[in-house]
Amino acid sequence: MAVKTFEQSMTELEDIVSKLEAGDITLDASLELFEKGIKLANFCQKKLDEAEKKVKVLTSSDDGEIIEKDFGDAE
Repeated sequence: MAVKTFEQSMTELEDIVSKLEAGDITLDASLELFEKGIKLANFCQKKLDEAEKKVKVLTSSDDGEIIEKDFGDAE
């Protein structure tokens, strides 16, 4: 099985939510979709967490020097 991108996973998760909201599938199928949705949601959250760690905020000091700060430190 090929590794999915964040975007592919989000699209699949949206499809699952739509199917579950429609309510026209069996209980077993609903549980199966719900389990798959949880896995996709966890994958997407992990990808977002990884991306946040990589984001750097560039700021200039008074002397024009570029300073890198972690995303969480920018506030």
